[in-house]
Parts: sequence; C-alpha cells; structure tokens
Amino acid sequence: MSSNLAPRPGGGAAAAPTDGDNRYKAVQHKLRTLGQAMDTAGNELEALLRGMRLNAQRAEGLATDIANAELDRKFVEMTNQVSVALGGAAVEVQKLHATAQEVGGLAHDARRTHARLYEGLDDIRSSRKERTPKPGFFAH
Repeated sequence: MSSNLAPRPGGGAAAAPTDGDNRYKAVQHKLRTLGQAMDTAGNELEALLRGMRLNAQRAEGLATDIANAELDRKFVEMTNQVSVALGGAAVEVQKLHATAQEVGGLAHDARRTHARLYEGLDDIRSSRKERTPKPGFFAH
C-alpha cells in the first residue's frame, strides 16, 4: 500500500502568517487556517494509520505463509519484525492523530470564543466612517 503523505509544494495547506497582525479578521483567518490544517492532517494521519495496520496484518500473514512453505527461518523472522515495526509505528501515528484532532478542536474553539468576544466590537469599528484607534491604544 502506498502513502499519499509525500510533502507537497508550499507545505500543503495555505500558511497563515505568524506576524503581529492582531486585527479581528486576521486573527479569525489564522485560527480558521490552523483548524483546517489540523483537520486535514488528522484525515491524512487516519488514512496512514489504516494503511499501516493493514500492512502489518499483511506482513504477519506473509510470515505465516513463508513458515508454511518451509522457507529459511530467517525470512519468517524478518517478516515478523516488519509486522511488529509497522504495528509499533501505527501506535505512534495514532498518538499523533489524536494530537492533531485535539489541536484542531482547540483552534476551532478559540476561533468561536474570539468571535463571541470581539466580533461585535469589530462590527462597530468597521462600520464607522471615522477612524478609530488601533486595539491597545488606550492601554498606554
């Protein structure tokens, strides 16, 4: 089974700049981009995990077939090692998948919380004809 997880030009998802732009819409865009990137990574890791588990099962079956064919024992052992290694790697991919899902969920939650707290203020600031101070101006 082949993997589609080869690096993509541009890193896959469109990168959100990590600059100092803290305007409402810029923060919303960054959080949306992060959430979408984590969702995509989670989906790709899930597919990788399924493939690794399937390949581990196939290698285990192949080791049995090799043993039944009475080939040299070293080939059975090597094939079993491949199966065990794939199983171990799958456990680590599962952890990474869970982490990607958690980070994606947190990014979506942060975006909703940010919108709840600041969307009204952004609407007021954006609909005024007069220029308003940048956020943080009155904190000085």
